[in-house]
Amino acid sequence: MKAFLNRIVTAIRKRAAYEHTVAALSRLPLDVKLDLDIYQGDVRAIAHRAVYGA
Repeated sequence: MKAFLNRIVTAIRKRAAYEHTVAALSRLPLDVKLDLDIYQGDVRAIAHRAVYGA
């Protein structure tokens, strides 16, 4: 039971980190995003890779 709860807690923490990363990337000014080769349509995919891995 403890392992199950640990998996749930880990999943919740990763989801929170994902949402935080999406928000942070979305707030970047357009010129900064372009300098970093980040396109608005790729923000969720980039955040997903950053939190959950490739």
